[in-house]
Amino acid sequence: MVSATVSRGAVLGAVALSLLAVPAVTSAAAEGLPAPDTAGLTAVLRSAVAQGAPGALARVDDHGTMYRTTYGYADRSTRRAMDAGDRFRVGSVTKSFSAVVLLQLVDEHRLELDAPVNRYLPGLLPDDAITVRQVLGHRSGLYDFTNDMFADSVPGFEAVRNKVFTYRELVALSLKHPRTNAPGAAYSYSNTNFVVAGMLIEKITGHSVRTEYQNRIFGPLKLQDTFYVHPDTAIPGAHAHGYLTPDKAGDPLVDATEQTVSWAQSAGAIISSARDLNTFYSALLGGRLMSAARLAEMEKMNRVNATTAYGLGLRRRDLSCGISVYGHTGTVQGYYTYAFATKDGGRSMTAVATTSNNGKVLDTLAGTLDSAFCGKQGKRWPPAAGKD
Repeated sequence: MVSATVSRGAVLGAVALSLLAVPAVTSAAAEGLPAPDTAGLTAVLRSAVAQGAPGALARVDDHGTMYRTTYGYADRSTRRAMDAGDRFRVGSVTKSFSAVVLLQLVDEHRLELDAPVNRYLPGLLPDDAITVRQVLGHRSGLYDFTNDMFADSVPGFEAVRNKVFTYRELVALSLKHPRTNAPGAAYSYSNTNFVVAGMLIEKITGHSVRTEYQNRIFGPLKLQDTFYVHPDTAIPGAHAHGYLTPDKAGDPLVDATEQTVSWAQSAGAIISSARDLNTFYSALLGGRLMSAARLAEMEKMNRVNATTAYGLGLRRRDLSCGISVYGHTGTVQGYYTYAFATKDGGRSMTAVATTSNNGKVLDTLAGTLDSAFCGKQGKRWPPAAGKD
């Protein structure tokens, strides 16, 4: 199937750059998508590193054709260059995995989307009107406890780096605050929702989320780089270190790689690779993980802003060239992730920058979507002077 392999590598000052494209017989151009703009991808990663990320990577999988590009360092102490196969913490991309498990349980008639959460977890929430669907779509009104936990980035992180929470402890932190809206009235992103999702998974199945992720997703899709190790703190195998940007300008980056991520669990604790995330979203959107009816439920979107909408554990991004892509973003200390695919799952892209608490890098990394899915028709990065 592979007709040729083309690779290009260079060392640019203090950072390493590599680009690999592996063409295959099936072309996305035949299906109306422009070819990925690999030069544009590299420009985005270069900009992210210039703005403070020690390293960045992107991988596009397109009907058997694979493009990879990396920039910067995976480990500042050893100066090991980023590798496109490195593992990393995916943050809130975990929410898509949790939603898939719950929607599979709906397919199995073990869960109803419009049933109250309290039917399955009696007395957990203060309002019986909060439904499973509202939790998965961030429309429950449950306050996001991480707003308080990480009001100061480094002290907040160090306070929980090695701590192990129960789900109920995290929900209790949320319930100290009034709800942000009435159930179903508005979209309000909250990690509390997907802590509740993890509780639902464990209550209904009688198994840990780790077991359910493994049996329902990691194993069937042969995701060799994907793990849920909570409460262990290490990333298995070759991985990119993640660096937390302090609130005070000029303070050194904090290596945040090792942590329990117990503050997130089913809302953000999965470890994976770009290859595996592309495989996951291609399978999900290609209809391989749930029934067509459940996938349609997952893809029912509520508008968030001019360019984004949210379904059930799934985001939609509307790009500059008119293409819409589906997936999720992820933020956890030391890592920003964008993982998205076309509606049919035929083309998928994951991009990672190894920092967090750096809004410029987060905004810049979004530019990988245009390069990957719009090709040269998309917005160029960096933008021309005087243009957004």
